[in-house]
Amino acid sequence: MDREQNVQHFLDLIKKSRRGKFKIYIGMIAGVGKSYRMLQEAHDLLDNGVDVQIGYIETHGRAGTEALLAGLPVIPRRRIFYKGKELEEMDLEGIIRIHPEIVIVDELAHTNVEGSRNEKRWQDVMDLLDEGINVISAVNIQHIESVNEEVQGISGIEVKERIPDSVLQEADEVVNIDLTAEELITRLKAGKIYRPEKVQTALTNFFRTENILQLRELALKEVALRVEKKVENEVVISSVGVRHEKFLACISSHEKTPRRIIRKAARLATRYNTSFIALYVQTPRESADRIDLASQRYLLNHFKLVTELDGEVLQVQSRDVLDAVVRACKERQITTVCMGSPAFRFPQSLFMVLKYRKFVSELAQANIDLIILA
Repeated sequence: MDREQNVQHFLDLIKKSRRGKFKIYIGMIAGVGKSYRMLQEAHDLLDNGVDVQIGYIETHGRAGTEALLAGLPVIPRRRIFYKGKELEEMDLEGIIRIHPEIVIVDELAHTNVEGSRNEKRWQDVMDLLDEGINVISAVNIQHIESVNEEVQGISGIEVKERIPDSVLQEADEVVNIDLTAEELITRLKAGKIYRPEKVQTALTNFFRTENILQLRELALKEVALRVEKKVENEVVISSVGVRHEKFLACISSHEKTPRRIIRKAARLATRYNTSFIALYVQTPRESADRIDLASQRYLLNHFKLVTELDGEVLQVQSRDVLDAVVRACKERQITTVCMGSPAFRFPQSLFMVLKYRKFVSELAQANIDLIILA
C-alpha cells in the first residue's frame, strides 16, 4: 500500500467513525404503524433531552399519527414549483444546516421531484449519515428491490418506487412492525388506514388476508436475515469458519427473466453473507454492431440492477454460452449457478440436450450447484 492509499484508508476510517447511526422500521404493508412508532420514539428521545427533529413525516391524514406530531420540532419542508404545481419535499440542505442529533425521515423509497440534489430519498438519507446525523426511517417490504418480484407475484401489483438492498445493509438496526392479518383488517375497517370510501376497494385488492399473510412472512424473513447478518458480523467472530459460497447469475438481453435471476442470486448472496456475479455472454449475434436497441436497453437496466444489489457485472465474448459459464465458474470460484430454464429448439434440440447434459456434468464434477428458475 503506497502513501496515498495509506492516507485515504485512514481518512475513510475517520469518516466511518463520524458517520451517523441508521435505524429502519420495516412493515409488511401500509397502515401497520411505522410512522406512528417513529413519532412515539421521537417523543421518548425528546423527553430524555435528545435533540431529535422531524425531517419528513407522512401522516396520510390518520388522526392518531397527526396527534403525535404535537410537541415535536419539525424542520419545514422545501416548496418547489414543478409543472405548474406547488409540491413539498424534505429540505435536505435545511436539515444539514440545523444538524440535529437525530432526524426522523419517513417514506424511504420516495422519488424526489426533478431538480432535487438526489433522485431518491434514500440517497438523501445517505448524505445525512455522511454528515454525522443519526437517522430513523421506515419502509414497507414491497419497496425492497430483491423481493420486488415476489411481492408482484403475491399482489399482482408492480411497485415502482424501490430501494436497493444495500440501503438495508447500511442500517445499524432493522426493526419489524408486526400485526396479525386480523388486527390489520380491523384497523382498515375502522377507518384508521384509509378514508371510508377507499376501504372496500382496499379489502378486495391489496388487503386480502392471503396477501397480508404472505407479505408478513416476507417482512419477518427480511428482518430475521438482517439480524442474522449482524450476529455473524459483530458477535460470532472466532468460532465461525470463513464462508466460501459465491453465486453466479447467468443473464441475457431478454426483458424480464434476467431480473428474476439477478434478484434470486442477490438474495442467496445476502443469505450467505457473500457476493454474487452476473455473467452476460455476448455471442456474435449480439455483437456491438448487430445488437438491437431494445436489447441494449434491457442489458443496461440489468447491469444497473446488479450494481444496485451490490453485485459485479462480468461480460465475456463467446460463441458457446454454456462453455463460457463453466470457464467463468472455474476462474471465479463459483459455488452456485442461477440461470433460466433452457429453451431447446427443433431441429437442434438433440444436439442442445447433449450439450446441456455435458454442461451439468461439468458443474457436478466441479462441485458447483445449479439452480434453474422456471
